[in-house]
This record gives sequence, C-alpha cells and structure tokens, in this order.
Amino acid sequence: MEFFRIKRDIPFMRYALIFNVISIVTFLVAVGSLAIRGLNLGVDFTGGTVMEVSYTQPADLNKIREAMAKLGFSEASVQNFGTTRDVLIRLPVKQGLTSAKLSELVMQELKKDDKTVEARRVEFVGPQVGRELLENGALALLFVSLGIVAYLAFRFEWKFGVATIIANLHDVVIIVGFFSIFQWEFSLPVLAAVLAILGYSVNESVVVFDRVRETFRNRKMRSRSVPQILDHAITATMSRTIITHGSTQMMVCAMLLFGGETLFYFALALTIGILFGIYSSVLVAAPIVMWLGVSREDLARPEKKPEAEAVV
Repeated sequence: MEFFRIKRDIPFMRYALIFNVISIVTFLVAVGSLAIRGLNLGVDFTGGTVMEVSYTQPADLNKIREAMAKLGFSEASVQNFGTTRDVLIRLPVKQGLTSAKLSELVMQELKKDDKTVEARRVEFVGPQVGRELLENGALALLFVSLGIVAYLAFRFEWKFGVATIIANLHDVVIIVGFFSIFQWEFSLPVLAAVLAILGYSVNESVVVFDRVRETFRNRKMRSRSVPQILDHAITATMSRTIITHGSTQMMVCAMLLFGGETLFYFALALTIGILFGIYSSVLVAAPIVMWLGVSREDLARPEKKPEAEAVV
C-alpha cells in the first residue's frame, strides 16, 4: 500500500558517514553510562516482596502509591491484578524488615483509607531468582541475535546478516542506555519491549534489503552504483515505512499516555526502539552493507551466455 510515492531518490548514502559518526557517539555514551551508572533494576531482578491485596470496590491505585510512598517505597510497583478490585504490589528489599513485618506495615497503612482491604498473598522474591531472570534475559537476547544473523545470511547474503545484527544491537544498547542515563526502572516488561524491538527492527531491515535485492536484479538499474541502488531501495520503501511505523507509534503513544504507570516504561522503551529502529535500518545497516562491499554479483544470478552455434 502506498499513499504517496517519492519520484526522486533521496541521497541517504551521501551522508552515511555523518550519521554513522552520530550513531557511534550515541552508542559510546550509552555504553559509558551502563558501565558507570548501571541500570536501575526493578523488583523482578533485585528481589523483594510481592503482595496481592483485594478490595470490595474498585481500588484507587494512586492512593495506594501514595500510601507506599509514606512508608518510604516511592518506587513501588502498584497495578491491578485480574480485576479492578485486586491489586498487585511489588516492594524492593528493605534492610531490617522481613516480608511478614513489611506486609503488616503495608496493610496497616492501606486500612487507614479503606478498612475492607484484605491481604490475599505475600511472597518474597529472592535476589537469586532476579539474577536468574536477568541471565535468562541476556541469553534470550543472544539467541535472538544469532537467529537473526542466520536467517538473513540464508535469505540474502552474510553481509546483510552482519549489518543487521550491528544495527539491532545498536538499537538495544541505546534503549538500555536511555534507561541507564535517566535511571528509569528496568523491569521484565521493559526487557520484553527490548526483545520486541529486536524483531521489529529486523522486519524493517528485511523490507529494505528485499527491495535492495530486487533493485540489483533489475536490468534497468545495471548502470547505477551501489550507493545509488541503496538510495533507490530506501526511498521506494518510505511510504510503507511511514504508514507502518506511524500506525504502530500511534498505538504505543496511546499506551504511553493512557496506560498508566504499569505500562509507562514498557511503552517508553517501545517508543525509543521504534524511532531508532527506523534510523538504524536506513542509516546504520544500509551503509554497513555498502562498506562491506556488497555487489550485484552477491544477489543477482549471473546470466547464462548463449551457447555458440554449431559450425556446419
């Protein structure tokens, strides 16, 4: 589907070096922040107390968050669980307080606003469980990355696989870097968003590279250089890119603005990932393919020469 078509190719590759320098600087800043400041890991990774409480009427999550803040848990995770009357509260580890004592303090504070509140479940999540979740998440990123390289190398050519994985890791590091720089809470939903962005970025790269392959095989394009072919392929997919990413971003913005605190960081990670996913597919992956020396011979099958006619 195309709402519009750009008739003149946009010279993306002319400015590839400038944009790649910007990417490298941004990447290094993200890596530096991760090395120096680290991540503000949520209860899912650091361990803590998980409580499920129930009300006789729809719960006011803002009041519950205010109650947790009074107890010194301003970063507590409060969300509905199942119904609007059931609430799940995640509290970080606090020195000198056991889960039993902590749950008792929480219930005392909550009953000041509503005496009908009841505790349904209290569990302690140890730091060992959180460490396993973090390790499993890192392994998931590794296996997804290897799968992407294998898929693109099989479908296109190894240069495209290398370029795509570099671009995708660029997206992942920058997303995580944002969470490190601003010390936003990094939780399991955020990790899920990072994994989703990996697949999303791959899809965009596949669309662009598929058009690159078609352009290389087009006989009318034989006189064009590799940068010109890349420019043509990217420009030809611009309408699709704007429609697809615009529609996705509208949905993500709805979650960001109206999804509440529960979905905020998940939607924020998706927003950053979508924006950088477009950028990396066009201005990171494509230049890397060009610098790796992709050529028409890599993608287009050589034409068979007609056999010499038999001499009578």
